Amino acid sequence: MPSIENSFTPPALGKPHARRLRDIYRSAGWPCQDALEIDLLAAGMLERVRAPLGHETLRVTDLGVQWLARTLAGNRAALSAHEALVERVAQEMARAGRLAWRGLSLRAQVPTGDEAKPLRWCVARPDVFSIRQTSVEAYVEPIVHEIKVRRSDLLADLRQDAKRAAYRDLGECWYVLGTDAKGKPIAQPDEVPPECGVLVLEGERLNVARPALRPARGALPFGVWMALAKATPLETADGDSQAMLGAN
Repeated sequence: MPSIENSFTPPALGKPHARRLRDIYRSAGWPCQDALEIDLLAAGMLERVRAPLGHETLRVTDLGVQWLARTLAGNRAALSAHEALVERVAQEMARAGRLAWRGLSLRAQVPTGDEAKPLRWCVARPDVFSIRQTSVEAYVEPIVHEIKVRRSDLLADLRQDAKRAAYRDLGECWYVLGTDAKGKPIAQPDEVPPECGVLVLEGERLNVARPALRPARGALPFGVWMALAKATPLETADGDSQAMLGAN
């Protein structure tokens, strides 16, 4: 009969384990005695330390520190890829003659499902928000671009119907899909809800996989205009935005 030691398989560790390990690393190491802690102990990422008075604390092992370092390196690489693609999309919008902003916080309205109060305000934070350079409010054609470079982040985002509704309250909503380590798109266009457009990074090109449905909406709310007025758009290549207004 095989021993427990020989038949035991260490548990697979994920993001919740990494968060807990970071919390323990930054804290005094008081145990929670839950499933996450058991997994980390079994995987050798944590060890129990008994104090002279008898109470027990947890310490991150050298193996745990190495795993945290690899996790942080992966997070930094993903963040760099995300920020690079955000910049790329914003530059494309500017080259197309649009005013583009990154990292705005904009108020939007989303359905509540309550007939007495059908809408509620929320704050939307699109990666890129852009409008046409025009002097006619009806022609601004606002567009939201949400950039995703990790499949797990995309799938988590797609489960947030209210977030997507907030984006569509602001204008057209597009998802921009990056590529994985093998250079393949992180998702197929049909995985994204049909009301949203899809841009796919293929090599050095951003290709339209599916256009967005333009939501039926009126003028942009006054609060959005105020937020745009207080923010600085991406500078266009020629710096002459007034010349692009034309007769519109």
